[in-house]
Amino acid sequence: MQRTPELGNLTRVQEFVLLGLSTRPDVRDVLFAVFLALYLATLLENTLIVYLVCAHGELHKPMYFFLGHLSCLEMCYVSVTMPSLLAGLRGGPCHVPFAACMTQLFFFITLICTECTLLSSMAYDRYVAICHPLRYPLLMRPQVCLGLAVASWLGGLLVSVVKTSCIASLSYCGPNVLNHFFCDVSPLLNLSCTHVALTELVDFISAIIIFWGSLLAAGASYVAIGRAVLRMPSATARRKAFSTCASHLAVVGIFYSAALFIYARPSRIEATDLNKVLSVIYTVVTPMCNPVIYCLRNKEVQAALCRTLGWPRG
Repeated sequence: MQRTPELGNLTRVQEFVLLGLSTRPDVRDVLFAVFLALYLATLLENTLIVYLVCAHGELHKPMYFFLGHLSCLEMCYVSVTMPSLLAGLRGGPCHVPFAACMTQLFFFITLICTECTLLSSMAYDRYVAICHPLRYPLLMRPQVCLGLAVASWLGGLLVSVVKTSCIASLSYCGPNVLNHFFCDVSPLLNLSCTHVALTELVDFISAIIIFWGSLLAAGASYVAIGRAVLRMPSATARRKAFSTCASHLAVVGIFYSAALFIYARPSRIEATDLNKVLSVIYTVVTPMCNPVIYCLRNKEVQAALCRTLGWPRG
């Protein structure tokens, strides 16, 4: 759509209105109770994982080191989006000041980009453990693990600074209604009254680097793992190797399927209820399920949990 120069003289939007997950009053109370329970469960699960990893020496391994970082990230991640979701379900459309919206966007982009790179680091850890077991202590020594974790956080922060700066510098002249439950990239671009070609280009390039780059790295790791597992002579060894990767592979598939559908495109996406549902998958469901999928089914974590709670092991 052609923009006119006069648009630049219009009053800048001072706040945005988030329509929320649902505008139906008859279901908002039920959804509020459900998502509040999911939020509290997510915080409890991830806090427990962080405590177990820090408190038990037998969990001071690269795999659990990354899981601890992932749990910290997801506690922050869900706390960025869930309050506005709950506020919308409790009181209807939520009015968010411009600065608060950009702040939420900044933290959200930082955390989602960091999660992508952390997931690829975890895939690399499993690749080294299965394909190069004798070199694992050297290749995944503490300095390497710390470097991967720091690079993940700094990479997410850098991408977020660039993307948020571009989006915040756009002009928003009205309307100011976002059909979403938090301030996200595509809904904001749809409301801009200035040219967004440069911002879309930045968004697309970052998607290629972060989303597609980390996905390809994780995919390459699992292709190599699959080949190594198939060459194992023992069925028991194949099952054991596969069991260490199946949970991570499932979460990677769910997370990237939803995230790539929304973010890894070169153009804006029209606001739809489907986008909100998909956003719920990776902003609410995945952070809640990850501790169960990754850790609470793990025998070492179960043993540490039993010792912490004083329960006898079965």
